[in-house]
Amino acid sequence: MKNLDLRNKTITVGELLDDPRSKAVFQRRFGKLLRHPMAGAARVLTLRQLSEMAAVYLPQKTIQDTLKELEEL
Repeated sequence: MKNLDLRNKTITVGELLDDPRSKAVFQRRFGKLLRHPMAGAARVLTLRQLSEMAAVYLPQKTIQDTLKELEEL
């Protein structure tokens, strides 16, 4: 299986959630948040936009660790 192309973080959240590998990362790290009623609206955001928004709610280390894990897929 080829590596997931994050396209310099311009891949959309929807694309990431449609890929079983990256969806598993999000499920494991943020499962509860994925069930939030507004989670569907996040599908149009890019990974960069999501990272910037998440910085208000999550520790930077959590965001960086998640990005690193996605890059290694």
